[in-house]
Amino acid sequence: MTEQQSGWVGRSVQRREDDQLLRGRGKFVADLVVPNMVHAAFVRSPLAHGRIVSLDLTAARAAPGICLALSGADLGEALAPIGGGQVVTPKGWQDRVEHRVHIPPQPIIPDAKSRYVGEALAVIVADNRYIAEDAARAVVPELEPLPVVQNCEAGLAENCEILHPNLGTNLVGELGAKKGDAAEALAAAPRRIKRRFVHHRYAAMPMECRGVLAQYDQRTNSLTVWSSTQVVHWIRRELGLRLGLAEDRIRVIAPDVGGGFGGKGHVYPEDLLIPYLAMRLGRPVMWIEDRLEHFQNSAHSRDTVHEAEIGFEDDGRITALDVSFIIDSGAYSPVGAGIAFNTIAHHIGPYEIPNFRAKTLMVVTNRTPNAPYRGAGRPEAAFVTERLIDLVAGELGMEPADVRRRNMIRQDQMPYEVGLPYRDGVPIVYDGGDYPAALDRALEALGGLAAFRERQAAARTEGRWLGIGMASYTEGTGVGPFEGATVRVDPTGKIAIAAGACPHGQGHHTVLAQVAADGWSVPMDDVVITLADTSALTAGYGTIASRSAVTASAAIIMASDKVKEKVIALAAHLLETPETDLEFRNGTVGVKGVPDMALSLREIAAAGQPGWGGQRPDGMEGGLEATAYFEPPTVTWTYATNAAIVEIDPETGEVTIERYVSIHDAGVLINPMIAEA
Repeated sequence: MTEQQSGWVGRSVQRREDDQLLRGRGKFVADLVVPNMVHAAFVRSPLAHGRIVSLDLTAARAAPGICLALSGADLGEALAPIGGGQVVTPKGWQDRVEHRVHIPPQPIIPDAKSRYVGEALAVIVADNRYIAEDAARAVVPELEPLPVVQNCEAGLAENCEILHPNLGTNLVGELGAKKGDAAEALAAAPRRIKRRFVHHRYAAMPMECRGVLAQYDQRTNSLTVWSSTQVVHWIRRELGLRLGLAEDRIRVIAPDVGGGFGGKGHVYPEDLLIPYLAMRLGRPVMWIEDRLEHFQNSAHSRDTVHEAEIGFEDDGRITALDVSFIIDSGAYSPVGAGIAFNTIAHHIGPYEIPNFRAKTLMVVTNRTPNAPYRGAGRPEAAFVTERLIDLVAGELGMEPADVRRRNMIRQDQMPYEVGLPYRDGVPIVYDGGDYPAALDRALEALGGLAAFRERQAAARTEGRWLGIGMASYTEGTGVGPFEGATVRVDPTGKIAIAAGACPHGQGHHTVLAQVAADGWSVPMDDVVITLADTSALTAGYGTIASRSAVTASAAIIMASDKVKEKVIALAAHLLETPETDLEFRNGTVGVKGVPDMALSLREIAAAGQPGWGGQRPDGMEGGLEATAYFEPPTVTWTYATNAAIVEIDPETGEVTIERYVSIHDAGVLINPMIAEA
């Protein structure tokens, strides 16, 4: 191989995606224009909780340019609600985790009452967006105010209003896990600290809000949907179940997506309603979410209340950790128990804590539905555990870094069995790492702890408040259940790849091409990547949960290996050479040690085609294509330490970050430039 064509993995290659984006040539849902297209807007609830007394759409329907106006009552049973909890828990999880979950379904448009501010009460379709939005704003729903469940703790109070009367409770999920005996260890601990922690509500703020465009072809009874989403195959599945169409007749595409951060990582009512309206009207229908709608209606996250108690020895050794926390799920919980158990699974972090118990309550309230965002449950766990360790250090008068080192799992203990299941149901085993070294490197990057303490003491004499903070965590990555890929050597000799990843800024078109180029020993320009398009791949999962580089790459390698076997067999037949004497090099298959004896992939593809032009050996099927699904047995564990020096103005409380350092085990960097960016 030439230098230019070898070693793509690990090289800082410029992102393929950047040229069109920087030149303004990207194509987002709102940029799409389809002939005869109409636009949708929603009438949304102004109340957090209200019974729908009446919703008069007569004037809206009569207005010029209006195509359709539907309330939940008008929609009737045309579209089934979205089931509570779109992520299926595996059997291993169900067997190993204490759980009781009964999450309510989410109606596409409710017909009886609204359960949060911004919930859709009606949809209006018009010739253009302005007419649709004006008509929607003119509709004044008559709602009877109902008592509001303001937060998760209120939702558990006696005689509290019940949001979903058929459940008889606002408690929709209970999860628990433990190792050792935390209660006994706490009782025996010489020192204990108990605290309450509140992790406030967050909302993803991508540059591009959500959007859906749907077009129905009556002749073929097929549907094409463009959605700003992280999960095209999920949407296709849910559409097929509700619209009576075979999945083969539904194509879902995510064009350029301007950020997601988890907020676009599940199926929303609009993903299903807009395609239904397109089928009903026989015209393409577009809906683009505005920023206010996004604040109110796209999923929020975090919003937990923790009661945590830690037991420890006089030398700082932690003997027990007991955590109970409540999650404010909002009115519905689209992804179910995933976030809640992710918090449990990550609570211990990089520490050797022999006795641990965690219990989670999931509570519905009159807030926007809660779903994954940026770490999905992990920051909540790290915040509580790391803050407790700082409190332990404060009580003992010890250096916080020393307390961390004293309790960290050492490198010579790896692989380390944590004693808890992960959210895939498999017992957690930390597979490697040097946690104390990461902490030390972070502190060294800040200039050294001893030097900082001297600076801090001097600053105090000047009335300046200078502080240092640190936090360490572990993280399960590359989670299943699967990812898919199809690999094909096309007649031009190019490597055409389709995978289930749905990029929204990560650079997948680049890094996956790097992986494939290395695997096939070809230039990156010879690799063509198709992502976020259900027509290119039968089954995919999507881009969520720190997984795509692991799972999509593995699926590509597996599918490539299948095709390579056939390519080698073909080349051996054509060159009349044993397969064991052949190798891939520079876009060819050649005889080892004989530079001039090789066939290009284009020549091999031509020989392998079906039909009269093929030159396949007897018994070999035509075509060079294979599909593979990578189902990881469990996750790979990474870890990090973050540390910062900050100064606080004692008069104003203003915080100035002097220096911030993150030491993170990222494994093999496929593209260091993207990682640095």
